[in-house]
Amino acid sequence: MEILDVKDLNFTYPKAGSPTLKNISFSVNEGEFIAVCGATGSGKSTLLRLLKPELSPLGEISGSVSFCGKPVSQCRSASEIGFVMQDPEHQIVTDKVWHELAFGLENLGLPQKSIARRTAEMASYFGIGDKFDKNISELSGGQKQLINLASVMVTEPKLLILDEPTAQLDPITASDLINTVRKLNRDLSLTVLIVEHRLEDIIPVCDRLLIMDSGSIIEYGDPRDVISRIYDRPEIMRAMPAAARISAFLGEKNCALTVREGRELVRSYDNSRVLHTDHDDRKKTNNSEKTSPVLEFKDIYFRYERSLPDVLRGLTFSVYEREIFCILGGNGSGKTTTLGIASGIMKQYAGNVLVFGKKIKDYKNQSLYNECIALLPQDITTVFLRNTVREELEDADVDTSSLPFDLTPHLDKHPYDLSGGEKQLAALAKVLALKPKILLLDEPTKGLDAGAKNTIMELLRKLTDSGMTIIAVTHDVEFAADTADRCALFFRGEIVSDAPPEEFFSANSFYTTAASRITRGHFENCVTAGKAAELCMLNGKRGAE
Repeated sequence: MEILDVKDLNFTYPKAGSPTLKNISFSVNEGEFIAVCGATGSGKSTLLRLLKPELSPLGEISGSVSFCGKPVSQCRSASEIGFVMQDPEHQIVTDKVWHELAFGLENLGLPQKSIARRTAEMASYFGIGDKFDKNISELSGGQKQLINLASVMVTEPKLLILDEPTAQLDPITASDLINTVRKLNRDLSLTVLIVEHRLEDIIPVCDRLLIMDSGSIIEYGDPRDVISRIYDRPEIMRAMPAAARISAFLGEKNCALTVREGRELVRSYDNSRVLHTDHDDRKKTNNSEKTSPVLEFKDIYFRYERSLPDVLRGLTFSVYEREIFCILGGNGSGKTTTLGIASGIMKQYAGNVLVFGKKIKDYKNQSLYNECIALLPQDITTVFLRNTVREELEDADVDTSSLPFDLTPHLDKHPYDLSGGEKQLAALAKVLALKPKILLLDEPTKGLDAGAKNTIMELLRKLTDSGMTIIAVTHDVEFAADTADRCALFFRGEIVSDAPPEEFFSANSFYTTAASRITRGHFENCVTAGKAAELCMLNGKRGAE
């Protein structure tokens, strides 16, 4: 049965020179799991919001959107169409977990007994009964996103729409959330429409894949068939699961999607001639050759309040000149706090932080920020102060022609009207204008498509070649594997391991890349899809000789 039907949908934002959506037509059947992907700014989020009348943006619209056979504007979309946003903080409206679950039902005017029954059942289903009376402010980012999902599901929607729900989650929490959504889809025959840039866990379980480009749908169908048809589109293939990318590199007709299928493919090329991959030449660093570190944490302890437990517990590490140092770990492990202390925004209660051999407290009159250190925060909206992107960049004295990415189409937009990825690029442009020697990045690839992410990776390498040092907190293991000189794993306020990415990801079971899982036992220290395909080609397929 068809639950959603979109026909000839066009949409143009006010004062925009061209439409954001162009002749969008597709349908979704009840109980289907649909994955939507595409470049940053391709219109994905706009499309999703037009499916939910309460969130529809202002602008010129034509075409039709039907839900359960009726125009979506005539449906009870408040309860029948659920929507989960990228940033959990933007959706939470109350202070307690129980009240967040009950809030939507209260607004629908349900009797108190029905509210109590539904919230109790949903809390049990999601395993959050022990958090029922907690303050939401005490929860981690992953827990908040789970609360958001539960508060949407308690209204018993027929269609669940998710706009990059894992963008701010660590790999394990993100996988758990996707598994929960898949379980809802399977157990309740819930129709799911999800936009994601992290497709490793999404595509293997989706029924159909929809790819957008420049406001139009370019592919829609069975994910295996769709991916096979875009082998010659590297800008899109970069976003696909590692097994699919290896298939494309090797020109395989039967596209692999899962880690298991990827291992079977690699096994067919393993003739035991090449079992070890050397480190990327660009990543070869010898810290012993450097005279001194540019940033040092020495036995740092930090807590937010005297009555609360320590967030950082004897944290000790050093970062060297021209390094890209990536910090990974679970939500709430202390990663963002570490950047706050490194930037001088937060103060530890014990230990010392040295920047270029000098204690942070000895930097007077804002000299720490005078072409020395700069931070791109996780909440990038705090970077914006003006009404247009043009004004933001002019205030920061940014030369847009020198940027490695194009912000020209967005200059007259309000920064808050940009997509998540576009906001990230605009904020990065402002921070780079400060000309820091040490650049601190908190989730720099959040909301970025694979192409924009590749642009950022190339930019960071150029910056380190010119002498800059970069410390990045990230949940994006693929980004860290491709970019970092060293990776570190945070746990309970301490670094428990650090190593070059080939060693780091090869030693981990969960904080690792799909390519590493695919190639283990066949090619040692192989952590990227490109390297896996290269080694397969060097070996040659069994039976080819």
